[in-house]
Amino acid sequence: MSQLFSIPTALCLPAPEIEALIQGQTIAAMPKMFIRPGQRFALYPAQSLQSSLPFDKYYRLNLNGQPSTIKAWAKCELCQILDETKPLDILSKLTIFSLEALKEIIQRQQHIFIAYLRVYNLSNSQELTANSNIQDKIGKFVSLQPSISVTEDLAVLSDQTFTQRKQQLEKLEPPLHPELQELQNALASLAMTNQDAKNLDDDIKVFLGWSSIQNIYQPETALAWINDIAALGNRSKQEDEGKSNYQAGTDFENVVRDSLNFLGFTVDHTHKGGAGGLDLFCSEPYPLFGECKAGKKIPNDTAVQLLNLGSLHRLDVFNQAVKLIIGPGEPTNQLKDAAKVHGMAIINPETLEKLVKLQSTYRNSVDLFKLRQYLKPGQSDEEVEKYIEQIYTDINLRSHIIKAVKELAEQDNESSKAIHQKFTVTETRVHYNAKYNPKLTDEVVHDLLIELSSPLTGYLGREKGTDWKSDRFYFLRDLEIYSR
Repeated sequence: MSQLFSIPTALCLPAPEIEALIQGQTIAAMPKMFIRPGQRFALYPAQSLQSSLPFDKYYRLNLNGQPSTIKAWAKCELCQILDETKPLDILSKLTIFSLEALKEIIQRQQHIFIAYLRVYNLSNSQELTANSNIQDKIGKFVSLQPSISVTEDLAVLSDQTFTQRKQQLEKLEPPLHPELQELQNALASLAMTNQDAKNLDDDIKVFLGWSSIQNIYQPETALAWINDIAALGNRSKQEDEGKSNYQAGTDFENVVRDSLNFLGFTVDHTHKGGAGGLDLFCSEPYPLFGECKAGKKIPNDTAVQLLNLGSLHRLDVFNQAVKLIIGPGEPTNQLKDAAKVHGMAIINPETLEKLVKLQSTYRNSVDLFKLRQYLKPGQSDEEVEKYIEQIYTDINLRSHIIKAVKELAEQDNESSKAIHQKFTVTETRVHYNAKYNPKLTDEVVHDLLIELSSPLTGYLGREKGTDWKSDRFYFLRDLEIYSR
């Protein structure tokens, strides 16, 4: 754990502004006074604004936040005094405040204090200190009774991201992707009730540098079931005391459906197993018929059972579909032979769990059409493991390409060159090949650079040249590699 600090004061700000700081949507606050760089303080949420403008005119983005607890603290990295001679339209686009709000403040007090805040989450929220005059304290400091202890362990933004955004705001450089900010703003309210909208909202936040992949995608309470896939498949009477075999099987069928849905299959929920019923059918992106068996081993007649039930569904679809048996243990030779004859793949629950964990860590990394090629008739765990390892290898390769561009930029920064130095394909290839394996050609490196500079990935930026050899690329954000 890093150094412990005691904080006796808090900066009082409207609750939506604090929430935007915590979400990484902004690094800027507008206090009523100059704040000394290096000063540390908690962020104390208040209810209302001190403005004649309505809420939706004061802020440029859709913001939410309620004054319930103190959830974060901040360190002031810089404080500037700006007036009407500065490009307020660009300042607005780099912060959460509308142009109207900035003009109103300058008209009222002739200048604006802009504090650059490095924000850290508290490990535990703190109850608000009762203060009847808190609305009069907005933009000012209030004392905390008692003081709170904090560390720098839970930074909202990485060092690299904060530095880039601080320099952009300090120089008042226009935002790189205003259209994506507008899209994220439009998605904000829909994301609260629609999972697809939330996923896109999360992706955009990562791309814009408002959050990190690890913060968004690492398994959390809502995805705790991922860690139970193998355990639910490998059942025993001792573990299932008080639970019927039917219920144990149903639990496993349910988690398999959730798993395939999470991987990107469209699961038909009219097929729910039971006596004489088909356990599993997926319609997209290709038909998949499945049987799920919980216990200590897969019964020998499972392949025949899947054949009969699948054929009854629709024979022409079944013949062309992927046929999958998911169950524990080593299949008998009889079952493996039957699976090969009928074109059925067999995998253990552990293999399914590895696939789902991979997908949860690196969103959309599992290509279902490529996965289909590894679902070979018979026991397929080794084949699917090969595919999983190939994905991790591909991710590591892309991480090293990004590191090569970043390292080139860091070398130039040490030489006092431009912060967003851009590099050709050949420069990137030479640096990559000097440090990493496998060795690559310019053509391969260019393909990877194009992929990583796509607006949908956003790890690198691209300045298009007259041909592919004159394209230039620059670093935006890391592709983090997490332990398995």
